[in-house]
Amino acid sequence: MKIFLVDDDPFFGEMLKYHLQLNPDYDVFLYNTAKDCLSELYHNPDLICIDFGLPDIQGDELFKQIKNVYPDLPIIVISGQENISVAINFLKQGAKDYIVKNDHTKELLWSAIIRLKENISLKQEVEDLKEELEKKYSFEKTIIGQSESLKTLFSKIGKALNSDINVSITGETGTGKEVVARAIHFNSSRKNKPFVAVNMAAVPKDLMESEFFGHEKGAFTGANDRSIGKFEQANGGTIFLDEIAELDFNLQSKLLRVLQEREIIRVGGTQKIKLDIRLIIATHKNLAIEVQKGNFREDLYYRIVGLPIELPPLRDRDQDVLILAKHFIDSFSRENKIKARNLSSEAKKKLLKYSFPGNVRELKSVIDLACVMAEGNEIEGDDISFYNLEKDSEAFLTGHKTLKQYTTDIILHFLKKNNNDVIKTAKILDIGKSTVYNVINSVSKTN
Repeated sequence: MKIFLVDDDPFFGEMLKYHLQLNPDYDVFLYNTAKDCLSELYHNPDLICIDFGLPDIQGDELFKQIKNVYPDLPIIVISGQENISVAINFLKQGAKDYIVKNDHTKELLWSAIIRLKENISLKQEVEDLKEELEKKYSFEKTIIGQSESLKTLFSKIGKALNSDINVSITGETGTGKEVVARAIHFNSSRKNKPFVAVNMAAVPKDLMESEFFGHEKGAFTGANDRSIGKFEQANGGTIFLDEIAELDFNLQSKLLRVLQEREIIRVGGTQKIKLDIRLIIATHKNLAIEVQKGNFREDLYYRIVGLPIELPPLRDRDQDVLILAKHFIDSFSRENKIKARNLSSEAKKKLLKYSFPGNVRELKSVIDLACVMAEGNEIEGDDISFYNLEKDSEAFLTGHKTLKQYTTDIILHFLKKNNNDVIKTAKILDIGKSTVYNVINSVSKTN
C-alpha cells in the first residue's frame, strides 16, 4: 500500500512515517509542502494523509485539488485543529477520517488505515463478484450450443436486452427457462439490481397475495411482523414469474392492476408503493389456449406476453447434445475432483438417438450418473442409462429415421418391457414371431 504523508512538522512527520513503516506492506512517502505532494501524484498513491495547516496551501485547498484530479483517492486529514465544524466539513467533502494531533495520533491513524484497507478489500471483492456474475450469465456462455435454433434464440435475447419490454419464455420442462431469464437480467441495464424468481406452482393459493405484495403487521392471523413481498423486493430490478399459467384466476386481476398502475399496496395496508420493475414470465403451457379455455385472463395475457421467446427442446438441437454432454462431464469432474472422461463413439450414438423428454435437465442427470459408472478414461454406451419417462408416443417420433428404424425401435422397446419374451411381444404388437426374431438378429449383427 503506497501512502503519502503531508506534514510541515519534520519531527511529527518522521514519527508517523516510522510508525507506519513497521508494517512491511506499507510504502510511505513524506512531503513537507502541498506543492511537493501534488507534483508526485503521478506515482498513484493508495492513500494520502494531509495536515490542515501547511506553509504553502491550506489543507482544505489541497484536499480539493487532489479530489479534482483523483476523485476516488482516499484522504485522511491529520490536524491540530480541534474545531468540530472543520472536521465535519472535511468529512462531508469525502474525507475518510479526521484525526486530531495528540499523543494517540499514530494509533488512531494505524486503526484508520486498517479500516480503510478492509473497506477497499470488500469493495474489490464486490466488484470481482459482479464481474464474475456478468461472466457467468453471459448468455452466449450460459446457453451452450451451436445449433441453428440456438442462433435464433440468441438473436431474440439480444433484442430483449435493448429495452425493458416484458418477456414471455415458453418451452418444455427442462429447457432452461430460468437460465434464460437470468441471462437477460444480468446482461441488461438492471444487472446491478435484484433478480427475484417466483415459482407460481410452489406458492400455496392462500398465501399468493401476501407472497407477491407483502403484508402489514396484524393483516391476518399469524402476521406478527411486516413482510416485504416479492414485487417490492424486485424493485429496480427484474421479477421472474415462472409457471405463470398456475396463477390463481382471482389473483390475475390484481396482478393486472399492479402491472398497469406500477404500484402495490401491502395486504392490510393503505400506502401505495411505486414500482420500477421488469417482468419476465415463463410457462410450459400455451397461454393462448389457456385463455380460450377460460383459465387465464385475456387482458392479462396481452399485458404480459411482450417479447415471446420459445426455447427449443433438446431433441431439435442436433449436435448440441454432445456439446452439452461434454460441458456436463467437465463440470462434474471439476466439482468432484476426478479426471475428465471422453465419450466413446457408442456413447455418442446412444445420446444422439435418445429423445430426451426431460431436455437439458435430464441430460445433466444422465451424464452425472455416467461419470460415476464409467470405469476407464471413456464413458461407454453401457455407462449411459435413461429414465424411460417418455410422456407419450411422440417420444418415438424424433430424429430422422425410416419407417423400418421406427418399427425396430418399437419392437425393441416392448421386448425390453416384457423381459425379452418374444411370444408375448409378438402378441401385444399383433405381429409374427419371425418379425421379432428378425429384428433381434439384425440388431445382433449391427452390434
